[in-house]
Amino acid sequence: MEQGPILSPHILIFPAPGQGHVNSLLKLAELLCLAGFKITFINFQNIHERLVRHTDVEARFSKYYGFQFKTIPGCEAEDPRPADWVRKLFQEMEVKSKPIFKKMVIESNPAVNYIIGDGVMGFVYDVAVEVGIPTIQMHCISACSFWTFFSIPDVVAAHQLPIKGKEDMDRLITEVPGMERFLRCRDLPGGFCQVSHISDPNLFVITKEIRQSQALIINTFEELEGPILSQIRIRYPKIYTIGPLHNHLKTKLRSIEKQESYSSSTSLWEVDRTCITWLDNQPSQSVLYVSFGSITIMTRQQLMEFWHGLVNSKKKFLWVIRPECVINQDGDNLGEIPEQLQEGEKEKGYIVKWAPQEEVLAHKAIGGFLTHCGWNSTLESIVAGVPMICWPYFADQQVNGRFVTEVWKLGLDMNDVCDRGVVEKMVNDLMVDKREEFVKSTARMAELARKSVSEGGSSSSCLNRLIEDIRLMNMKAHGSDTYKDNLS
Repeated sequence: MEQGPILSPHILIFPAPGQGHVNSLLKLAELLCLAGFKITFINFQNIHERLVRHTDVEARFSKYYGFQFKTIPGCEAEDPRPADWVRKLFQEMEVKSKPIFKKMVIESNPAVNYIIGDGVMGFVYDVAVEVGIPTIQMHCISACSFWTFFSIPDVVAAHQLPIKGKEDMDRLITEVPGMERFLRCRDLPGGFCQVSHISDPNLFVITKEIRQSQALIINTFEELEGPILSQIRIRYPKIYTIGPLHNHLKTKLRSIEKQESYSSSTSLWEVDRTCITWLDNQPSQSVLYVSFGSITIMTRQQLMEFWHGLVNSKKKFLWVIRPECVINQDGDNLGEIPEQLQEGEKEKGYIVKWAPQEEVLAHKAIGGFLTHCGWNSTLESIVAGVPMICWPYFADQQVNGRFVTEVWKLGLDMNDVCDRGVVEKMVNDLMVDKREEFVKSTARMAELARKSVSEGGSSSSCLNRLIEDIRLMNMKAHGSDTYKDNLS
């Protein structure tokens, strides 16, 4: 009896509720759409509403056959401290989101053949195991950050935590394989692992979400994180390194659709494009771009230290300041950007509430990036060949910052300091005094990033392998004999 045609696999993709996670997984979803797969993209309702409000994402994905957005109720966990908020959010998702998600998977029509879940949402993997659907973890953080979180139990077992005050911050952590010579206490994930008590409830929050699985997808490339990936492969032999995802998607679309330019906003905030007009009128590599991402909170005093340091450096700057990111001494949100910043030094500085970051970093006027070292921001800066000043705030950002400065030599480390004199000096070091050495290292890494996503490159080959493995698994599920030998 002849077997009928095997239908294209139906893949369910579920990101964590954050800008960087939604951004990365939407780009992965589009790459898989280009391979002919049917995708259902699940978002939390509150996140999806913001995405639709500020982008054309629904219209953009409507051209892909079988693609659909679905939502589940958003979680309402709140806490002014980010790590506590994340911990409460995970607890709430386990109780409220998991049963809704499981019901959605079971009742899906067409049936779900494969699940790609955000690596920090362990309940997605648990549901996949319970209902018997193949799954894979997608990690939107760097390989070095993933490996640090994974290794925290060994760090604790070796009594290298807790941290005994400020004088202990530069002590080496030697229980993360591959980082023994340079990872310090201050480089451990902020909010989670920089703890003063082993009983801190946030210490193992992320580590507990990481599941053992047959394979991982990581938004990175071999030439950037090869030594750490070698360590991870001891525990996870099959890893698909398919980053930098934003550049991979652009490259793929150029080759398929012959598009010279591509814009794919996934912003959860309203983008202010007037900054691009302002950049168009600035000299080449003359502007420092300043952005601390989507979750950083700083005091008014910290904000003003950055402001004075930037102004005193006498370098032009484009600064993204979300109004909700600034708090007063009591921890209350100020709600507005201080008037002193709005009215002062307009010739030197331009301030917006949110910017089209990929486009900004690729602009000829940008010469440096003062960043929180979120992984998407770091990769976008690497691809653009822009050197960085690192002021990490939370979670994976500390590890990323250490690799940017100590391992990859792509920028300067502020070591958690927020002082106008330090800001002024580092801006001038990056933009003038040490610029030549950084231009060489960033140009080299940008070229390696470009090659990785080009035809035959490491990330391009990994994506092809991921696509083929999903197809083979789908054929096996449908009883095809043609590929059984390949899968055994």
